[in-house]
Amino acid sequence: MQNDARFNTAIQRIDAANAQDPHGRELLYSQRMSAWLKRIEPDAPAALRLAARAQHIRRWAIPRSDYPMDRIGYLTWRTTLYKFHADEVGRILREVGYEEATVGRVAALVRKEQIKTDPDAQTLEDVICLVFLENYFADFAAGHDEDKVVNILRRTWRKMSERGRRLALTLEIPLAAKRLVERAVGDS
Repeated sequence: MQNDARFNTAIQRIDAANAQDPHGRELLYSQRMSAWLKRIEPDAPAALRLAARAQHIRRWAIPRSDYPMDRIGYLTWRTTLYKFHADEVGRILREVGYEEATVGRVAALVRKEQIKTDPDAQTLEDVICLVFLENYFADFAAGHDEDKVVNILRRTWRKMSERGRRLALTLEIPLAAKRLVERAVGDS
């Protein structure tokens, strides 16, 4: 496990940034990301662990409501967030003394580059999906049209590796949410 002072300082600064969330969500999200990563990839490289912790760094700074409430608005918001998160974590990593190669690697992971061809990027995507399904999906599903939720689940499922899918099917989620997952998976 990483004992590097830079790594520990970077994690502390990422956590401090996320602790400023006026909604009180992002610090817990980042901790959940780290916990899932440790669970499925205990010897993950430092860059992947940093990217997992910083996945939503300061996400509240760019509200979804600033973009049109349609698919194009959502995709534009997400793309803007990827760059923002990469810039935010890159700044922290430079401040604590990381070399540009590591800064670039973490930024590429946070921007979700090469998900299906880069094993670390795929692992990060699996972690993102697992954290969502385990902790946020049931509430999300309750507030949206069932067919829309099933379509979102299908897209999520396609992003995941076989390992991620196997783990997703073992999650203890509310029965109504589990039925939606089963419907999405059964139809895909």
